[in-house]
Amino acid sequence: MRQRLFLLIEWLKSFRYIKFGLVGASGTVVNMLILFLAQEYLLAFIAQPRDRLYASLSLAIAVATVNNFTWNRLWTWSDRLRENAAAGAAGVGGKLQGSLWMGQFGRYTLASWFGIALQYGLTLWLSQTLHYLLANVIAIVIASVSNYLANDHWTFRRRPPIP
Repeated sequence: MRQRLFLLIEWLKSFRYIKFGLVGASGTVVNMLILFLAQEYLLAFIAQPRDRLYASLSLAIAVATVNNFTWNRLWTWSDRLRENAAAGAAGVGGKLQGSLWMGQFGRYTLASWFGIALQYGLTLWLSQTLHYLLANVIAIVIASVSNYLANDHWTFRRRPPIP
């Protein structure tokens, strides 16, 4: 039974969207942990709890975004990195490699913010006719699919070889 469960998990990991979802789940844990630590300890010098929450939440979102980008780059779309490097599209020099990383990070951040805005707008719109929790679940699914597609076709796309 244990062997079958292990094989099932290994098979599921081969699906890029599931990897994307697992990375997103890890980002939620990172976000919550940083939010708690910043709000309760790291930024305790900010006297007003509401002001401290603004700063804590900003820090939590920033760290979770970097976490998710890193793991999606190294795990979810690692095959694309190898393909692009083999084709010469990733560049040889560190300067070109760094600009590629920054470009990917910028696109990833934009795609994430688009997904957040889509979830927010859809939840508000759907909650006019559905229970707000159901509306939010539907919006999360739609936004995660759009976020995945944006990252798959834009952020981590296959790059043509450099002649």
